[in-house]
Amino acid sequence: MQDEPSLPDQHSGTLTDLGWSAHFADQGKDADGLLPMRITAVQRAMATGLDTTGEHPLGFPPELRAGGLAVGDWVMVDPETGRIATVLDRLSLLSRRAAGVEAKPQLLAANVDTLFITTSCNADFNPARLERYLVLALDAGVQPVIVLTKTDQAEDFQTYVDQARALSDRLDGVVALNAKDRAQIGAFSRWLGPGKTVAFVGSSGVGKSTLINALTGSGQATAEMRQDDAKGRHTTTARSLHLIAGGGLVIDMPGMRELGLHDVAGGIAELFADITDLTGQCKFRDCKHLAEPGCAVQAAVAAGRLDPARLDRWRKLASEDALNTTSMTVSRRRARALTRAHKAEQDANRNAKTAKPGKGPRKG
Repeated sequence: MQDEPSLPDQHSGTLTDLGWSAHFADQGKDADGLLPMRITAVQRAMATGLDTTGEHPLGFPPELRAGGLAVGDWVMVDPETGRIATVLDRLSLLSRRAAGVEAKPQLLAANVDTLFITTSCNADFNPARLERYLVLALDAGVQPVIVLTKTDQAEDFQTYVDQARALSDRLDGVVALNAKDRAQIGAFSRWLGPGKTVAFVGSSGVGKSTLINALTGSGQATAEMRQDDAKGRHTTTARSLHLIAGGGLVIDMPGMRELGLHDVAGGIAELFADITDLTGQCKFRDCKHLAEPGCAVQAAVAAGRLDPARLDRWRKLASEDALNTTSMTVSRRRARALTRAHKAEQDANRNAKTAKPGKGPRKG
């Protein structure tokens, strides 16, 4: 590859600083005339791509408008038309069941190395919600880190740290800080650096935007917590990727009221490995772990080795994942069936228009 110009916003280097690696280079090596770019934002009919010269508005084909493009994706772009020609296979993908009645996936972010699951040391701290984010990260093969903010407002923030660490031994770390104190931003240094991509998720108002401002040196809007219920106001309205001042990239995501999980059985099994191991020890293979004889799970609860609340959260997540996965599979089948029917109707109409008039009956 030819020498590349310096990156904007205090960066200097090549595409490698944006996360480009051999994984993507191998896919793009035969794309003659096409240029690689990293997606920083996705709109309904347009996207924004980043390369070493800066950001560029990009068009993309209709098939990508149905949710086939995510912030953080690497794409190959036709420089003549400014259109995306292909999306390169991802190293990781964070996805949820889209909010609303319609069962369909919503892509959250692609090619993320570390997910900072952010909550605050107050009523926003919710083990069940944190476990949802942990499942999301583990299933995608992304390092999960829990970030606890507002330590300056908590009487004993160490209690929250202990609760967070107890959620899983798969955590890559727990960070507790005051998001408004920029001197504490160094706590993230082990996960940052050129080519590394991190993302922040969590409720609105817990300090995600404040932390991202500190990392990027920008000044996007932030909002305080409501004092009556410790819930925040939305400050980020769309997913976006930003350059980190010291190297690397960060994806900011809006606070999510719902995180519907789908196709994350592997992440659930990993997060709840203690329960998963117990299920293999039950007397009956189809044990529901309720009141069956020889149930190793219930035996662990009775012996005080398994928290019944944790077991209940495992049940709910597993049940929700199975239901959402099934409903989304059915929806995809229906969509494919409708597409085939529509195409068949179009072909029939096209054939009818182009068919030559038949010869009339022979006169005797």
